[in-house]
Amino acid sequence: MMKSLVGIMWIVLVLISGCSGNPDAKRLYDDLLSNYNKLVRPVVNVTDALTVKIKLKLSQLIDVNLKNQIMTTNLWVEQSWYDYKLKWDPKEYGGVEMLHVPSDHIWRPDIVLYNNADGNFEVTLATKATLNYTGRVEWKPPAIYKSSCEIDVEYFPFDEQTCVMKFGSWTYDGFQVDLRHIDEIRGKNVVDIGVDLSEFYTSVEWDILEVPAVRNEKFYTCCDEPYLDITFNITMRRKTLFYTVNLIIPCMGISFLTVLVFYLPSDSGEKAAIPDR
Repeated sequence: MMKSLVGIMWIVLVLISGCSGNPDAKRLYDDLLSNYNKLVRPVVNVTDALTVKIKLKLSQLIDVNLKNQIMTTNLWVEQSWYDYKLKWDPKEYGGVEMLHVPSDHIWRPDIVLYNNADGNFEVTLATKATLNYTGRVEWKPPAIYKSSCEIDVEYFPFDEQTCVMKFGSWTYDGFQVDLRHIDEIRGKNVVDIGVDLSEFYTSVEWDILEVPAVRNEKFYTCCDEPYLDITFNITMRRKTLFYTVNLIIPCMGISFLTVLVFYLPSDSGEKAAIPDR
């Protein structure tokens, strides 16, 4: 009886300790965000540029609408930057080196899809961000985007299309937010594999050929500062087997039969008739 009582008490203590959570992580969260202002860009000097790195992880090519010239994609927008106000010493917090916090509690870059086709510029799902003790912040929200795409169907169904997705900051110029690709090599503005396809669900209609990304700097006559964007180019080729079997071969067969009609003798009666059953 005594052993059973001790066992029950031990289970209760384990459950209580599990429900209370990690006290070191809670203390760290309170210390980091108690006086944190998420509206202020996290730089020591106001003239400093904050480097924000971005990359797309394509999950699914949902649709390529030829009539409306819209590409619909399901992807993750991977972003990372350093926030000096979110650094800590793991020794002071029980060895905690990583913390997950609601992303709407910290400063986030306002990266939007410039060439959206439905008015949804920003990511709508505010997932949690990952904080590292070094001050590195990672945020990887999922999103479904509808982007405008110039589609040329001159060679349909043997056509290739290149649709672009242009991302940049809506508010900050290049002197405030230095936008770069995560895999970018310094001095080179082109990343050959700019979109991660490791989790891509194969499309039944399109083959993805190339996914380079290009960093662009644009100057306007009104201003001295540059405005940056990362343009992701998705080149795809239509899978032709379906159209070949169901469209091209039947049309060629009908055309061939139509030509054969003229080789029948003129006195042979009906040249095309439905046989009686």
